[in-house]
Amino acid sequence: MHVSNNRWFAAALLCASLSAQQPTRLEIAPGDIRLDDGRDRQRVIAIVTHDDGTTRDVTDAVEWALSSDVHAALQDAELTPRADGECELSATFGKLTANTTVTVANTGKQPPVSFANEVIPVLTRSGCNAGTCHGSASGKNGFGLSLFGFDRDGDHRKLTRELRGRRIDTADPDASLILLKPTGGVPHKGGKRLTPDGEGYATLRRWIEAGARNDVKQAPELVGLELFPEQAVLAGPDLLQRVVVRARYSDGSDRDVTDLSILSSSNEVAATVNANGVIRSAEPGETFVMARYGTFALVTQVLVLPKDVAFTWPGDVEPANYIDASIFDKLGKQRIAPAARCDDATFVRRVYLDVLNLLPTPDETRRFLADDNPNKRVELVDALLERPEFPDVWAMQWAEILRIEPEQLEPKGMYVYHDWLRDAFQSNRPLDEIVRELLTSKGGNFEQPQSNFYLVERSTKGIAENVAQVFMGIRIQCAQCHNHPFERWTMDDYYGFAAFFNRVRSKRGEDPRERIVFVTGGGELANPVTGVVAKPTFLGGATPEIKRGQDRRAVVADWLTAGDNPFFAKNIANRVFARFFGRGVVDPPDDVRVSNPPSHPELYEQLGTKLVEYGYDLRQLIRDICASHSYQAAAHPDAPPASTFAGVNVRRLTAEQLLDAISDVTQVPTKYDRLPLGARATQVVNPTGNRFLGVFGRPARESACTCDRRNEPTLSQVLHLINGATTTAKLRDDKGRLRRLLASKDVSDDAVLDELFLAAYSRMPTDGERDKLLQKVRDGDRATNWEDVFWAILNSREFLFTH
Repeated sequence: MHVSNNRWFAAALLCASLSAQQPTRLEIAPGDIRLDDGRDRQRVIAIVTHDDGTTRDVTDAVEWALSSDVHAALQDAELTPRADGECELSATFGKLTANTTVTVANTGKQPPVSFANEVIPVLTRSGCNAGTCHGSASGKNGFGLSLFGFDRDGDHRKLTRELRGRRIDTADPDASLILLKPTGGVPHKGGKRLTPDGEGYATLRRWIEAGARNDVKQAPELVGLELFPEQAVLAGPDLLQRVVVRARYSDGSDRDVTDLSILSSSNEVAATVNANGVIRSAEPGETFVMARYGTFALVTQVLVLPKDVAFTWPGDVEPANYIDASIFDKLGKQRIAPAARCDDATFVRRVYLDVLNLLPTPDETRRFLADDNPNKRVELVDALLERPEFPDVWAMQWAEILRIEPEQLEPKGMYVYHDWLRDAFQSNRPLDEIVRELLTSKGGNFEQPQSNFYLVERSTKGIAENVAQVFMGIRIQCAQCHNHPFERWTMDDYYGFAAFFNRVRSKRGEDPRERIVFVTGGGELANPVTGVVAKPTFLGGATPEIKRGQDRRAVVADWLTAGDNPFFAKNIANRVFARFFGRGVVDPPDDVRVSNPPSHPELYEQLGTKLVEYGYDLRQLIRDICASHSYQAAAHPDAPPASTFAGVNVRRLTAEQLLDAISDVTQVPTKYDRLPLGARATQVVNPTGNRFLGVFGRPARESACTCDRRNEPTLSQVLHLINGATTTAKLRDDKGRLRRLLASKDVSDDAVLDELFLAAYSRMPTDGERDKLLQKVRDGDRATNWEDVFWAILNSREFLFTH
């Protein structure tokens, strides 16, 4: 029985308020309907969109009609086939009408239940092959299945051949253990998983009754999944929205698999979804409802808004570019007004830190604040992008994810690799060119620094995993041993992609510290479960034709850096975006997956498209980001979720930013190993060796994961700032800023305070701050009191955070 007749669904529909909303568009989903055989079924839903952008499920409120009842029948919003042909399905809601074509074929064909495409999904939805049940590595109570059905042939053998065939009884299907145990007919530690009157039980029974055949090799392969609707915007609690899940197969057919899919909500505070595919709104917020079937998963975005809350977009806020257009579109749907534009003092400090990892000097701040040029922010960004500190920042960013460190590379290899990377950013080489050169590199790692890429991780699997995570943002590690439980990646995907790198080797050079990277002429990689040799296959894509003697790495490099690659440009652009906004559109940026969807899907696509358009010019993309109102926004008074980008995402200075800021504000430089006095923390190549940087989260570069950089506050950090030698020694240094200011007879206390505020905060003190602090320094010993004030500034939230 379908949910369309449930009383609670109809009641919720009738209770929805229409008074403040005017329906403007009616849609039928799915929009194109095929019934491919006599057993086929297809649910349909009707969705109305109002003039305020909210949506509502009106499936039970529309007037449905078929142009002919000869070819199909409609009952409880479900279509069933009658005779081959075509007809029109229409829905009417008030003055709105929507239509779609229904194509019916092969009505005389009654295909048997498919083990591959129906039985395995029933076992998956019931939880039988989950990791907590029979899908665990050791199985349960002597019965083991592959995790989520990744080894379908093996599962069929275990169901039909093990335990002397007792799990399946084709002569008496109801006596089969596979039906008795999950229904509670005999004791079952896993509890009740099926009901005798349910669709899952009926599917298993029909399969057993028909002989429990294995059609894994004959059944059409699952090639895609669709989830309807793509987005729901629900105004208020307890509103309901059906979803429909449709699978697409290699023979061109499709099937409604809503009953066979696993449905879940990423944020049940905002909305829940039940097993029947009905979403129920709760508290204002956002969630993504995920549908998983076979090796595919998709999400639909659900926005839940406060009920009957008046909202007017601020008239003085307009989008500066495509970044704002996407962010503002979603803010409008969420009824959240963006924060106002930040003042010049806030902007100059923010953009210096984000572009250069540095604070502006007091003189640089004064010049910017005094400038009345309306384009001064754009011109400042252009100037910063040409400074020598800029390539230092991006060399450091990429050194982290490329894992440039001395243990695997030897110190000389580490330094030449870093210098090569910095030179690439200094000369503004396109990112696709840099990546292509890394992937196809070979030779001695001292003479050909880019070949160090293959020495950081030398196993075939490790190389493939790093390439996927660094350049595509995809973590494929789970698929090494079994199909990924929550994503589309299978073991075949994993070993097919790894096969591109299976022939990479290295050996010692004449200099015993150096290694020579080379490619062998042979060597294959096999799937350890099936034993089948893996053909080099693009991740989520085709199997290319590779000529004899051709370097497989060149083939995958060309595919990866192509403008139409579905992963590369978006991932790189999102990493850049995350640097400036404190979080990515997909966050973290190196965890791209269906269950971690982009907060703004259109923006995610646009960022990648723009990067390709700009010829992978990093600087041009940064200009777009810094020009947006969203980047220049002040703090939001209502503190909405950071993923809305409604206001600045306040974040702690990174380890390098903080140490350089302390050095600059005190004017006492830090001495780093192998660097001259006055060098920046950003220029430090060796990730270990400086205690301050380690305490404040600089990663040791042991993995390619962005999570290795720790941004959370710790007690060690607090103690280091309050009592540590770094801050204390620089405060009291005779050559430092404070001592020199105090030693000058021409500098008043007002001027000292201005200089300290400009150096640390990039602004002048307020009248209240000035009165309070000057009163403090005039009571007692002047030098000691000024040290106390300076210490307080260096330990203040305003100094320690980007805002």
